[in-house]
Amino acid sequence: MTDSTLVESLKQLIQTSNRIVIVPHLNPDGDAMGASLGWWHVLKKMGKEPTVLNPTAYPMFLGWMKGADDTINFEKDSGLAIALLKKADLLMYVDFNCLKRTGKLEKELEKLKSKKVMIDHHPYPDSIADVMISVPSSSSTCELSYHLINKMGWNEQVGVDAAECFYTGIMTDTGSLSYNSSRPETYRMIAGLLEKSIDKDKIHQLVFHSNSFSRMKLLGHVLANKLFLMPDQEAAFIYLDKNELAQHHFQPGDTEGFVNYPLSIEGINISGFFLEQDDKIKCSFRSRGEVPVNKFSELHFSGGGHRNAAGGESASSLKECVDRFKNELPNFYNKFKNNEI
Repeated sequence: MTDSTLVESLKQLIQTSNRIVIVPHLNPDGDAMGASLGWWHVLKKMGKEPTVLNPTAYPMFLGWMKGADDTINFEKDSGLAIALLKKADLLMYVDFNCLKRTGKLEKELEKLKSKKVMIDHHPYPDSIADVMISVPSSSSTCELSYHLINKMGWNEQVGVDAAECFYTGIMTDTGSLSYNSSRPETYRMIAGLLEKSIDKDKIHQLVFHSNSFSRMKLLGHVLANKLFLMPDQEAAFIYLDKNELAQHHFQPGDTEGFVNYPLSIEGINISGFFLEQDDKIKCSFRSRGEVPVNKFSELHFSGGGHRNAAGGESASSLKECVDRFKNELPNFYNKFKNNEI
Protein backbone atom coordinates (compact mmCIF):
# COMPACT_ATOMS: atom_id res chain seq x y z
CA MET A 1 0.00 0.00 0.00
CA THR A 2 2.82 2.41 0.83
CA ASP A 3 6.51 2.46 -0.08
CA SER A 4 8.66 1.49 2.92
CA THR A 5 11.18 4.23 2.10
CA LEU A 6 8.46 6.88 2.26
CA VAL A 7 7.16 5.47 5.53
CA GLU A 8 10.66 5.61 7.04
CA SER A 9 11.12 9.18 5.78
CA LEU A 10 7.82 10.18 7.39
CA LYS A 11 8.84 8.49 10.64
CA GLN A 12 12.19 10.28 10.72
CA LEU A 13 10.61 13.69 10.09
CA ILE A 14 8.06 13.22 12.86
CA GLN A 15 10.63 11.89 15.32
CA THR A 16 12.98 14.83 14.74
CA SER A 17 10.24 17.49 14.93
CA ASN A 18 8.49 18.98 17.92
CA ARG A 19 6.25 21.84 16.78
CA ILE A 20 4.05 20.23 14.15
CA VAL A 21 1.23 22.08 12.36
CA ILE A 22 -1.42 19.88 10.74
CA VAL A 23 -3.31 21.48 7.85
CA PRO A 24 -6.45 20.00 6.24
CA HIS A 25 -8.24 21.44 3.22
CA LEU A 26 -10.68 24.34 3.42
CA ASN A 27 -14.26 23.52 4.43
CA PRO A 28 -12.94 20.36 6.12
CA ASP A 29 -15.16 17.31 5.92
CA GLY A 30 -15.21 14.27 8.18
CA ASP A 31 -12.12 12.73 6.62
CA ALA A 32 -10.07 15.93 6.77
CA MET A 33 -11.07 16.66 10.37
CA GLY A 34 -10.79 13.01 11.39
CA ALA A 35 -7.29 12.68 9.98
CA SER A 36 -6.13 16.02 11.39
CA LEU A 37 -7.44 15.37 14.89
CA GLY A 38 -6.41 11.73 14.82
CA TRP A 39 -2.82 12.74 14.12
CA TRP A 40 -3.12 15.54 16.71
CA HIS A 41 -4.01 13.03 19.43
CA VAL A 42 -1.25 10.63 18.39
CA LEU A 43 1.41 13.35 18.28
CA LYS A 44 0.34 14.73 21.67
CA LYS A 45 0.65 11.26 23.15
CA MET A 46 4.19 11.10 21.72
CA GLY A 47 5.09 14.29 23.58
CA LYS A 48 5.03 16.59 20.54
CA GLU A 49 3.43 20.05 20.29
CA PRO A 50 0.91 19.67 17.46
CA THR A 51 -1.63 22.23 16.25
CA VAL A 52 -4.47 21.74 13.78
CA LEU A 53 -4.81 24.78 11.53
CA ASN A 54 -8.04 24.85 9.56
CA PRO A 55 -8.15 27.20 6.54
CA THR A 56 -11.86 27.75 7.27
CA ALA A 57 -14.40 26.73 9.91
CA TYR A 58 -15.25 23.07 10.36
CA PRO A 59 -18.90 21.94 10.13
CA MET A 60 -20.90 21.97 13.33
CA PHE A 61 -21.79 18.28 13.13
CA LEU A 62 -18.11 17.44 13.71
CA GLY A 63 -17.74 19.67 16.76
CA TRP A 64 -18.14 16.72 19.14
CA MET A 65 -14.75 15.30 18.14
CA LYS A 66 -12.19 15.53 20.94
CA GLY A 67 -9.75 18.32 20.14
CA ALA A 68 -12.03 20.20 17.73
CA ASP A 69 -12.23 23.15 20.13
CA ASP A 70 -8.44 23.39 20.14
CA THR A 71 -8.11 23.88 16.39
CA ILE A 72 -7.18 27.26 14.90
CA ASN A 73 -9.34 28.85 12.21
CA PHE A 74 -7.16 30.84 9.79
CA GLU A 75 -10.10 32.97 8.67
CA LYS A 76 -10.83 34.09 12.22
CA ASP A 77 -7.33 34.27 13.69
CA SER A 78 -4.83 34.73 10.87
CA GLY A 79 -2.27 36.44 13.12
CA LEU A 80 -1.99 33.49 15.49
CA ALA A 81 -2.06 31.07 12.56
CA ILE A 82 0.84 32.79 10.79
CA ALA A 83 2.87 32.93 14.01
CA LEU A 84 2.38 29.18 14.54
CA LEU A 85 3.36 28.43 10.94
CA LYS A 86 6.57 30.43 11.25
CA LYS A 87 7.58 28.50 14.37
CA ALA A 88 6.71 25.06 12.97
CA ASP A 89 9.39 22.39 12.59
CA LEU A 90 7.11 20.34 10.36
CA LEU A 91 3.93 20.88 8.35
CA MET A 92 1.55 17.97 7.77
CA TYR A 93 -0.82 18.38 4.83
CA VAL A 94 -3.72 15.95 5.17
CA ASP A 95 -6.54 15.07 2.75
CA PHE A 96 -5.49 17.41 -0.07
CA ASN A 97 -2.79 17.32 -2.72
CA CYS A 98 -2.62 20.85 -4.15
CA LEU A 99 -2.22 24.07 -2.21
CA LYS A 100 -5.18 25.78 -3.86
CA ARG A 101 -7.35 23.49 -1.71
CA THR A 102 -6.32 25.60 1.29
CA GLY A 103 -7.94 28.79 -0.05
CA LYS A 104 -6.50 32.04 1.30
CA LEU A 105 -4.02 30.10 3.44
CA GLU A 106 -2.19 29.05 0.25
CA LYS A 107 -0.13 32.27 0.05
CA GLU A 108 1.15 31.83 3.60
CA LEU A 109 2.06 28.18 3.05
CA GLU A 110 4.01 29.02 -0.10
CA LYS A 111 6.31 31.32 1.90
CA LEU A 112 7.41 28.68 4.39
CA LYS A 113 10.75 26.85 4.30
CA SER A 114 9.78 24.25 6.91
CA LYS A 115 9.86 20.55 6.13
CA LYS A 116 6.53 19.28 4.83
CA VAL A 117 4.76 15.95 4.47
CA MET A 118 1.59 15.18 2.53
CA ILE A 119 -0.77 12.33 3.42
CA ASP A 120 -3.65 12.02 0.97
CA HIS A 121 -5.79 9.63 -1.05
CA HIS A 122 -6.78 11.79 -4.03
CA PRO A 123 -5.25 11.15 -7.48
CA TYR A 124 -2.90 13.41 -9.45
CA PRO A 125 -1.02 15.20 -6.63
CA ASP A 126 1.00 18.36 -7.12
CA SER A 127 4.52 18.33 -5.70
CA ILE A 128 3.79 20.21 -2.46
CA ALA A 129 5.88 18.43 0.19
CA ASP A 130 9.26 16.87 0.93
CA VAL A 131 7.58 13.54 1.63
CA MET A 132 4.58 12.77 -0.57
CA ILE A 133 2.41 9.84 0.51
CA SER A 134 -0.39 9.52 -2.02
CA VAL A 135 -2.51 6.36 -2.10
CA PRO A 136 -5.65 6.86 -4.25
CA SER A 137 -6.73 3.27 -3.67
CA SER A 138 -7.27 4.02 0.03
CA SER A 139 -10.87 4.68 1.05
CA SER A 140 -9.93 7.80 2.97
CA THR A 141 -7.03 9.75 4.40
CA CYS A 142 -8.07 8.42 7.82
CA GLU A 143 -7.63 4.82 6.68
CA LEU A 144 -4.27 5.72 5.14
CA SER A 145 -3.18 7.55 8.31
CA TYR A 146 -3.98 4.62 10.57
CA HIS A 147 -2.21 2.28 8.15
CA LEU A 148 0.91 4.49 8.28
CA ILE A 149 0.84 4.67 12.07
CA ASN A 150 0.78 0.87 12.18
CA LYS A 151 3.60 0.59 9.64
CA MET A 152 5.72 2.91 11.79
CA GLY A 153 5.10 0.75 14.85
CA TRP A 154 3.11 3.39 16.71
CA ASN A 155 -0.20 1.60 17.20
CA GLU A 156 0.10 1.94 20.97
CA GLN A 157 0.00 5.72 20.51
CA VAL A 158 -3.55 5.49 19.14
CA GLY A 159 -5.93 5.94 22.06
CA VAL A 160 -9.70 5.89 21.93
CA ASP A 161 -9.96 9.60 21.04
CA ALA A 162 -7.66 9.23 18.03
CA ALA A 163 -9.39 6.01 17.00
CA GLU A 164 -12.79 7.71 17.05
CA CYS A 165 -11.46 10.45 14.78
CA PHE A 166 -9.98 8.01 12.28
CA TYR A 167 -13.14 5.88 12.29
CA THR A 168 -15.28 8.96 11.65
CA GLY A 169 -13.25 9.85 8.57
CA ILE A 170 -13.56 6.38 7.10
CA MET A 171 -17.32 6.33 7.64
CA THR A 172 -17.96 9.80 6.19
CA ASP A 173 -15.73 9.30 3.14
CA THR A 174 -17.34 5.98 2.23
CA GLY A 175 -20.97 6.81 3.01
CA SER A 176 -20.90 4.29 5.88
CA LEU A 177 -19.07 1.80 3.64
CA SER A 178 -21.47 2.15 0.71
CA TYR A 179 -18.80 3.26 -1.81
CA ASN A 180 -14.99 3.42 -2.14
CA SER A 181 -14.84 0.57 0.35
CA SER A 182 -14.28 -2.73 -1.47
CA ARG A 183 -10.71 -3.35 -0.32
CA PRO A 184 -10.16 -5.87 2.51
CA GLU A 185 -7.51 -3.50 3.93
CA THR A 186 -10.24 -0.98 4.75
CA TYR A 187 -11.98 -3.48 6.99
CA ARG A 188 -8.73 -4.53 8.64
CA MET A 189 -8.15 -0.91 9.60
CA ILE A 190 -11.72 -0.62 10.90
CA ALA A 191 -11.22 -3.79 12.96
CA GLY A 192 -8.08 -2.30 14.46
CA LEU A 193 -9.94 0.87 15.43
CA LEU A 194 -12.80 -1.11 16.96
CA GLU A 195 -10.23 -2.93 19.09
CA LYS A 196 -9.47 0.47 20.67
CA SER A 197 -12.93 0.25 22.33
CA ILE A 198 -14.50 3.11 20.39
CA ASP A 199 -18.25 3.55 20.63
CA LYS A 200 -19.17 3.23 16.97
CA ASP A 201 -22.91 3.55 17.64
CA LYS A 202 -22.31 6.90 19.32
CA ILE A 203 -20.24 8.09 16.35
CA HIS A 204 -22.93 7.15 13.83
CA GLN A 205 -25.54 8.88 15.94
CA LEU A 206 -23.51 12.08 16.24
CA VAL A 207 -22.44 12.20 12.60
CA PHE A 208 -25.45 10.90 10.72
CA HIS A 209 -28.44 11.23 13.04
CA SER A 210 -28.07 14.51 14.93
CA ASN A 211 -29.48 16.98 12.43
CA SER A 212 -30.68 20.44 13.32
CA PHE A 213 -34.31 21.30 12.59
CA SER A 214 -33.22 23.88 9.99
CA ARG A 215 -31.06 21.32 8.18
CA MET A 216 -33.96 18.90 7.98
CA LYS A 217 -36.19 21.62 6.57
CA LEU A 218 -33.49 22.51 4.02
CA LEU A 219 -33.27 18.85 2.99
CA GLY A 220 -37.05 18.74 2.65
CA HIS A 221 -36.95 21.83 0.44
CA VAL A 222 -34.25 20.24 -1.72
CA LEU A 223 -36.08 16.96 -2.21
CA ALA A 224 -39.43 18.64 -2.86
CA ASN A 225 -38.38 21.57 -5.03
CA LYS A 226 -34.75 21.43 -6.17
CA LEU A 227 -34.18 17.86 -7.37
CA PHE A 228 -34.21 17.41 -11.16
CA LEU A 229 -33.88 14.30 -13.32
CA MET A 230 -31.99 13.61 -16.54
CA PRO A 231 -33.29 10.07 -17.11
CA ASP A 232 -31.59 9.58 -20.49
CA GLN A 233 -28.24 9.98 -18.73
CA GLU A 234 -29.30 8.08 -15.57
CA ALA A 235 -28.61 11.33 -13.76
CA ALA A 236 -30.13 13.81 -11.33
CA PHE A 237 -28.95 17.12 -9.94
CA ILE A 238 -29.63 19.60 -7.14
CA TYR A 239 -28.78 23.27 -6.82
CA LEU A 240 -29.19 25.86 -4.08
CA ASP A 241 -28.63 29.62 -4.17
CA LYS A 242 -27.56 31.90 -1.35
CA ASN A 243 -31.08 33.19 -0.72
CA GLU A 244 -32.37 29.68 -0.13
CA LEU A 245 -29.51 28.99 2.27
CA ALA A 246 -30.26 32.16 4.21
CA GLN A 247 -33.97 31.35 4.39
CA HIS A 248 -33.10 28.01 5.99
CA HIS A 249 -30.53 29.44 8.46
CA PHE A 250 -27.66 27.60 6.79
CA GLN A 251 -24.65 26.58 8.88
CA PRO A 252 -21.42 25.02 7.56
CA GLY A 253 -21.99 21.32 7.05
CA ASP A 254 -25.77 21.54 6.61
CA THR A 255 -25.60 20.29 3.03
CA GLU A 256 -23.16 17.48 3.80
CA GLY A 257 -24.37 14.31 2.07
CA PHE A 258 -27.09 16.01 0.01
CA VAL A 259 -25.33 14.95 -3.20
CA ASN A 260 -25.88 11.29 -2.29
CA TYR A 261 -29.67 11.45 -2.12
CA PRO A 262 -30.34 11.31 -5.89
CA LEU A 263 -28.50 8.00 -6.07
CA SER A 264 -31.31 6.53 -3.96
CA ILE A 265 -33.64 6.93 -6.95
CA GLU A 266 -34.10 3.79 -9.03
CA GLY A 267 -32.19 4.03 -12.30
CA ILE A 268 -30.07 7.03 -11.23
CA ASN A 269 -26.30 6.42 -11.29
CA ILE A 270 -24.96 9.99 -11.56
CA SER A 271 -25.61 12.86 -9.15
CA GLY A 272 -24.58 16.51 -9.21
CA PHE A 273 -24.97 19.20 -6.57
CA PHE A 274 -24.29 22.91 -7.06
CA LEU A 275 -24.06 25.23 -4.06
CA GLU A 276 -23.78 28.99 -4.42
CA GLN A 277 -21.18 30.54 -2.12
CA ASP A 278 -19.95 34.11 -1.76
CA ASP A 279 -17.21 33.94 -4.38
CA LYS A 280 -17.78 30.70 -6.27
CA ILE A 281 -20.03 27.76 -6.98
CA LYS A 282 -19.11 24.59 -5.12
CA CYS A 283 -19.75 21.49 -7.22
CA SER A 284 -20.07 17.92 -5.97
CA PHE A 285 -20.52 14.75 -8.02
CA ARG A 286 -21.26 11.13 -7.13
CA SER A 287 -21.80 8.01 -9.19
CA ARG A 288 -22.37 4.29 -9.00
CA GLY A 289 -20.48 1.59 -10.84
CA GLU A 290 -17.86 2.55 -13.38
CA VAL A 291 -19.03 6.08 -14.21
CA PRO A 292 -15.91 8.30 -13.69
CA VAL A 293 -17.35 11.53 -12.34
CA ASN A 294 -13.81 12.64 -11.47
CA LYS A 295 -13.09 12.84 -15.21
CA PHE A 296 -16.26 14.84 -15.78
CA SER A 297 -15.33 17.23 -12.99
CA GLU A 298 -11.80 17.67 -14.36
CA LEU A 299 -13.11 18.45 -17.83
CA HIS A 300 -15.83 20.93 -16.92
CA PHE A 301 -15.54 22.14 -13.31
CA SER A 302 -11.82 22.55 -12.53
CA GLY A 303 -12.02 19.66 -10.13
CA GLY A 304 -11.21 16.01 -9.64
CA GLY A 305 -11.35 13.30 -7.03
CA HIS A 306 -12.25 9.63 -7.17
CA ARG A 307 -14.17 7.70 -9.78
CA ASN A 308 -17.39 7.67 -7.73
CA ALA A 309 -16.89 10.83 -5.64
CA ALA A 310 -15.51 14.10 -7.00
CA GLY A 311 -15.72 17.82 -6.51
CA GLY A 312 -14.99 21.04 -8.30
CA GLU A 313 -15.73 24.74 -8.34
CA SER A 314 -16.51 27.52 -10.74
CA ALA A 315 -16.39 31.32 -10.83
CA SER A 316 -19.40 31.27 -13.16
CA SER A 317 -22.92 32.00 -12.00
CA LEU A 318 -25.09 29.28 -10.51
CA LYS A 319 -27.27 29.22 -13.61
CA GLU A 320 -24.24 28.90 -15.87
CA CYS A 321 -22.95 25.96 -13.83
CA VAL A 322 -26.26 24.14 -13.93
CA ASP A 323 -26.62 24.79 -17.67
CA ARG A 324 -23.08 23.49 -18.25
CA PHE A 325 -23.90 20.31 -16.37
CA LYS A 326 -27.09 19.80 -18.40
CA ASN A 327 -25.34 20.53 -21.68
CA GLU A 328 -22.09 18.62 -21.17
CA LEU A 329 -23.29 15.50 -19.37
CA PRO A 330 -25.11 13.92 -22.37
CA ASN A 331 -21.95 13.95 -24.49
CA PHE A 332 -19.84 12.66 -21.59
CA TYR A 333 -22.38 9.93 -20.84
CA ASN A 334 -22.47 8.79 -24.47
CA LYS A 335 -18.67 8.58 -24.57
CA PHE A 336 -18.71 6.55 -21.37
CA LYS A 337 -21.30 4.16 -22.79
CA ASN A 338 -19.22 3.77 -25.96
CA ASN A 339 -16.06 3.04 -23.92
CA GLU A 340 -14.41 6.23 -25.16
CA ILE A 341 -13.52 7.47 -21.65
